[in-house]
Amino acid sequence: GTTPVNIRGEPILSRTGGWVAAFFIFGNEMAERMAYFGLSVNMVIFMFKVMHRPFASSANAVNNFLGISQASSVLGGFLADAYLGRYWTIAIFTTMYLLGLIALTVSASVPALVPPQEGCDKLAMLLGACAPAAPWQMAYLQTALYVTALGAAGIRPCVSSFGADQFDERSPEYKRRLDRFFNLFYLAVTLGAIAAFTAVVYIQMQHGWAAAFGTLALAMGTSNALFFVGTPLYRHRLPGGSPLTRVAQVLVAAFRKRDAAFDSGDFVGLYEVAGAKSAIRGSAKIDHTDDFRWLDKAALQLEGAGDEENPWRLCTVTQVEEVKILLRLLPVPACTVMLSVVLTEFLTLSVQQAYTLNTRVAALHLPVTCMPVFPCLAIFLILALYYQTFAPLARRLTGHPHGASQLQRVGLGLFFSILSVAWAGLFERYRRGYAVRHGYLGLFLTPMPDLSAYWLLIQYCLIGVAEVFCLVALLEFLYQEAPDAMRSVGSAYAAVAGGLGCFVASAINTAVDAATRDDEEGRPSWLAQNINVGRFDYLYWLLAVLSTVNLLIFVFFAKRYKYR
Repeated sequence: GTTPVNIRGEPILSRTGGWVAAFFIFGNEMAERMAYFGLSVNMVIFMFKVMHRPFASSANAVNNFLGISQASSVLGGFLADAYLGRYWTIAIFTTMYLLGLIALTVSASVPALVPPQEGCDKLAMLLGACAPAAPWQMAYLQTALYVTALGAAGIRPCVSSFGADQFDERSPEYKRRLDRFFNLFYLAVTLGAIAAFTAVVYIQMQHGWAAAFGTLALAMGTSNALFFVGTPLYRHRLPGGSPLTRVAQVLVAAFRKRDAAFDSGDFVGLYEVAGAKSAIRGSAKIDHTDDFRWLDKAALQLEGAGDEENPWRLCTVTQVEEVKILLRLLPVPACTVMLSVVLTEFLTLSVQQAYTLNTRVAALHLPVTCMPVFPCLAIFLILALYYQTFAPLARRLTGHPHGASQLQRVGLGLFFSILSVAWAGLFERYRRGYAVRHGYLGLFLTPMPDLSAYWLLIQYCLIGVAEVFCLVALLEFLYQEAPDAMRSVGSAYAAVAGGLGCFVASAINTAVDAATRDDEEGRPSWLAQNINVGRFDYLYWLLAVLSTVNLLIFVFFAKRYKYR
């Protein structure tokens, strides 16, 4: 049931897959990440400066876009595992992604789709005196954004899994190749982000919004063409039918037999089909485990019941074990939600910090919107040196063939995220005090010439290290540990955790704003639009406390997890 097939569903006889096929898939992911990060860094400014939305409203709208594009990834994972397979899911949703980017380019190109820009200088923008966008103009922009988000949601859970499918599980080098694949996959993600934070920002500043969004559409169109060119090389896994239906069948069958006892006289055994193959297409048989014993009742075979033909009354052991695996996996990606919260906050808050700082070093003047490139550069450097530096050193300390286990690397990433946000709080306290002492309290969009923005590099580099260890290991962990016929759904766990992080960040911002603002007493919110009046440092320390609690919860679950 796990034999790879070609695009027509025939067992593969010729040589396919491997690194050559994987590199075609890397290109698709690089362009998708370029578009994703290009929109995340530019869309807030586009909504604020062109559509004349308040900054906080613009940031929340983009956070919601990012959240939906990740949280709805379970849809792509479901379609891939159930009906379409990973290749066709990528093909359909990457085309949808391209259409969304083209629609955004049209929005920035046609004057009728944006509000009037006359008389809207910096002062009018700050005072909110610019002509607001008409409801239908915002409706068009948001429709284009959410078509793009839906396209990203379909691609994200499938690309990493489809790339990993290209390697032969029977090879003695399989695990080593898989480890290197996920590192190179995240390297492709990082290269796409670097292009978004540098080339796309430069194009926007020199040639305008239409050219910037058009560049993203062109990159996505090119990557789509390359992806389709590689079609003859790809290995495919047969979709195994609806994973949600199988999960529902296990839950319903277990509930129906909730009062049955394992030691009753009618107990025959736990049901499994005869022979070497599983009843689930695309899946090998899975051995029984003793966790979640209440779910075993779904496979409880009773004498004379005659339930073999009804999967809503009797499920196989393999089907029950699939559900158990999904439950065992759940706490790990759930504990990475907090890392996604920190990443989301950095995307918006650190840009506001950078507007008050000097971004010039000697003759180099870096635009504020390019600042997020630094964690990407840190990630690129660490991934490039990973096998020459960290892995050999960690191997001597732990004896693990890869330097550290997947869960150890996730935990290490969560620890570095705490260091990152704690440093951000310390530096923001110093930056705010400097602004107050030197008369910049009301000048929150004026750079302070004697305070360099490059102090932000410390928090950026720390969060880059956190991403390398946590998110690369999480993708590898979910692919290897997920059931054979649910690997796209397993990979969707990581994307859903990222999406929930965006929503949680918006919820934290809303709660903090409501709890700390008091208009009657004239007390500004911690998240006041004037960063020099607000208290971003308090928010960063709140995130540090929440991240520490989250790490302790992760350690609790990780110590109890048993690898398959």
